[in-house]
Amino acid sequence: MSTYTVAVIGTGPDPSNPSLNGFAMGYRHAEAYATDDRAELVGAADIVPENAAAFAEEFDLSEEATFTDYEELLTALEPDVVSVCVPPAIHRRVVVDCARSGVVSAIHCEKPMADTFSDARTMVQECWRHDVQLTFNRQRRFGKPFTEAKRLLDEGEIGDLQRVEITWGDFYDTGAHTVDLAGMFNDERPAEWVIAQLDYREEDVRFGTHQENQMWAQWRYDNGVYGVSSTGAGSDIHDAGLLLRGTEGVIRIDVDDGPMLELERGGEREAIDVGNETMHHSGEEEGRFGSHFQDRAVAEVLDALDEEREPVLSGKRGLNTAEILFAGYESVRSRGRVDLPLDLDDNPLEAMVESGALTPEPAEDEE
Repeated sequence: MSTYTVAVIGTGPDPSNPSLNGFAMGYRHAEAYATDDRAELVGAADIVPENAAAFAEEFDLSEEATFTDYEELLTALEPDVVSVCVPPAIHRRVVVDCARSGVVSAIHCEKPMADTFSDARTMVQECWRHDVQLTFNRQRRFGKPFTEAKRLLDEGEIGDLQRVEITWGDFYDTGAHTVDLAGMFNDERPAEWVIAQLDYREEDVRFGTHQENQMWAQWRYDNGVYGVSSTGAGSDIHDAGLLLRGTEGVIRIDVDDGPMLELERGGEREAIDVGNETMHHSGEEEGRFGSHFQDRAVAEVLDALDEEREPVLSGKRGLNTAEILFAGYESVRSRGRVDLPLDLDDNPLEAMVESGALTPEPAEDEE
């Protein structure tokens, strides 16, 4: 069995006090590596020395194994695998530097991929050029409600898939999961076009990036299956977070009141047992930083390295999701349907805010 040395770049602040400035995902990655005997955590980097020191204490790393400069970490430790847990705006720089370092075999990066589509493309291209495996932590793919829904779909329980309907979360941040899941249900097919509209009346900045308040988007995949996302106000149009509509039935997946999976055929609903797996990141109820989904994502990263195959979480597949997300914003800016492939360098939502086309009111301070 292979043993891989692992380093975390971007430990984040106190994981017991998460905020929109950071969820300390580095702790969740490190915890997942600790569950796999193929991985050995050897170092960490964070631009805030106190953050790196607290992380080192939690995971029993020496002072010599902690850095404020990730390039120094790469030179000193030459890790086989790197987890990149910095904000999306910095993903491209860190991922590309790691790929070009000549010492890294795999990079496992947090989502969303990047804050521009050009940065997302560049990361995938540079890792391909340097023969470095690139994955993004879309760990919900490994949750039993989703894997069981995919099994039912593949076994023909609702006939042919016609449409995936999303009413969960937001478009950019949560959308990195939900639109990705739509792609998984549709066998990773690329989209042909996207049309969308949004509302942004109250400022919402997450991880340094603007996030709309409400979004409606529709897209069509190249096999004729449609995707629809309705977020924010009005997202309660369905009694589930994800619906898979087929020619002979519907699969419902709930995300708010605990795991739920239902199969509907002929007007009858049947509950499908998916155990008690939480749908959310946190594993605090088990004394963990994250959920078991993280463990499965890391196992897939290492399995793909062992087997020299494309990972389920590959950057190439991630581009399908990122293209839909940024095309949605571009549809709003251009006031029309956006045909794919997407030729775009900037972030249309950020550009619309900077130009004054969108003028959100400052968010009220939480007490």
